[in-house]
Amino acid sequence: MNDIAEGFRRFTTEVFPAQAALFERLATTQQPSTLFIGCSDSRVVPELVTQSDPGELFVIRTAGNLVPPHAPGAGADGVAASIEYAVTVLGVTSVVVCGHSGCGAMTALSAGGDLAALPAVAAWLRHGEAAKARSDAGDFPAAEDKVAALVRDNVLCQLANLRTHPAVVRALARNEVTLHGWVYDIASGSIEEFDTGGGHLLTPAG
Repeated sequence: MNDIAEGFRRFTTEVFPAQAALFERLATTQQPSTLFIGCSDSRVVPELVTQSDPGELFVIRTAGNLVPPHAPGAGADGVAASIEYAVTVLGVTSVVVCGHSGCGAMTALSAGGDLAALPAVAAWLRHGEAAKARSDAGDFPAAEDKVAALVRDNVLCQLANLRTHPAVVRALARNEVTLHGWVYDIASGSIEEFDTGGGHLLTPAG
């Protein structure tokens, strides 16, 4: 906690004064161009990876970058509410779903171990079952290869879930938003981008 407090002190004394005009403008408005849906993993920092300034990204972070499909009448859903707000109110023109190497959620899903002690985690990971079924159909020589394939398949499946949300459906029909799938490799700093139409990977992300 001391490190965090010291970081905030440096922000207020060194970083903030240099960008005071930006923060003054952001105090009353935001116009992000991109909704970035990434993993909660502490090693994946959207603003750092994309070198974005404050106000440029609207960010949703969930374990495994999972996006529950739209479920009418399911009650309050923070992910669905954030998607709806970003697309309908803020008018983002791009949505990125970003998976990453070494994802703990995908590793757990691939292993299929006993999660009885983590019931909330087990329930959440069910949103990745379609991706697991897809990757299970592959033939991989090592566990790492299987997890890497699951990370990629999961991005595609979460993009499909994203397309079930009414706000996204409307924006796509009007050509007001584009969807992008990324896989970020922590060790190399590289990003692979999916051709979301054909499902294959493009390198690098553009």
